[in-house]
Amino acid sequence: MKTAADILETTRLDKELDYAEISHKTRIPVRYLEAFDKDSPALFPAEPYCSLMVKEYAVALNLNPEEVLSLFRRDHEHQSSSSSSPRRGFGITPQLTYTIFIILSLFLFSAYLLFEYIKFQQPPRLKVFWPESFSRIIEVNGLTDPESTVKINNDLVVVDLEGIFKKQIELSTPEAKIIVESRSPAGKTTVTEKIFK
Repeated sequence: MKTAADILETTRLDKELDYAEISHKTRIPVRYLEAFDKDSPALFPAEPYCSLMVKEYAVALNLNPEEVLSLFRRDHEHQSSSSSSPRRGFGITPQLTYTIFIILSLFLFSAYLLFEYIKFQQPPRLKVFWPESFSRIIEVNGLTDPESTVKINNDLVVVDLEGIFKKQIELSTPEAKIIVESRSPAGKTTVTEKIFK
């Protein structure tokens, strides 16, 4: 398939015209005439001058300017579209952003589940505040996980939403052993004890 550059150059050579004559007749610089003949888009002037010069060049060679211009545009668009074809490099696309978001969300969700599982499998924390002085009736209070159940000497004790518990105990013997046990929903226990004399 003939290009506009082929038609322009062949017609110019058939008519035995040189660039200087056509440049004088059309006032198109010689460098642009050579660029049109050699089909060198890098040397073309900017639009709309490029289209106007191609039409003038075609008229100077007694060619149909509209046909030559349409061929020139077809050839030129083909070259510009092939030169600006998408690069095969790394670029951020909506699909890549979406994929990264999904992977990051799954990672964070998995990390959260793992953290909760480890927390669930650990024995509950237990801190008991023992009374300073020994008396017949003492109050044992402490802190544990809110979802844990607490037993003091095998008696169930109420744990509030903050994990605080307390119970008054009457000591019947001069030497008494108090055992505080906190059990998590997973069945893990933490035990602390003290002997009062």
